[in-house]
Amino acid sequence: MPIDIFFNRLLCALVAGIAIGIERQLRKRNAGLAVNALVSVGACVFILLSESVIYTSMQSGGPVNNDNLRVLSQVVTGIGFLGAGVIMKDGFTIHGLNSAATVWCSAAVGCLCGYGMWRHAAVAVFVILFINWIVKNIERYIEKKNDEKDKT
Repeated sequence: MPIDIFFNRLLCALVAGIAIGIERQLRKRNAGLAVNALVSVGACVFILLSESVIYTSMQSGGPVNNDNLRVLSQVVTGIGFLGAGVIMKDGFTIHGLNSAATVWCSAAVGCLCGYGMWRHAAVAVFVILFINWIVKNIERYIEKKNDEKDKT
């Protein structure tokens, strides 16, 4: 898959995840802005990876290796369980959602690297870091404004 198509699809997932996350953040839900952005991006990277495997096989004239896609699907499932172990509940507060989503995205990037898709992985890492640094600050700002509104 060409890098420009990869980037555009990943950007679309980022925007969609942010849009969903802003709504969740404004309604003070536990899975807020960064979590939804990370999950959307991670899911997109896994799908793009499977699409890229098929695209590469077709370009080389060889058959699609379904074993690679099966391994990929098992990574997605396995990392989901690993991420669940990071989530902790403390009364009515849940901690670790962002970490779980980041671990899931990291697995997607690892899969990209495993398939030798270095440029694609670099783009995905940039987007994930953007979410955790920039989007997370926007999330904190919205939380602060909501807290100020609740006090008045």
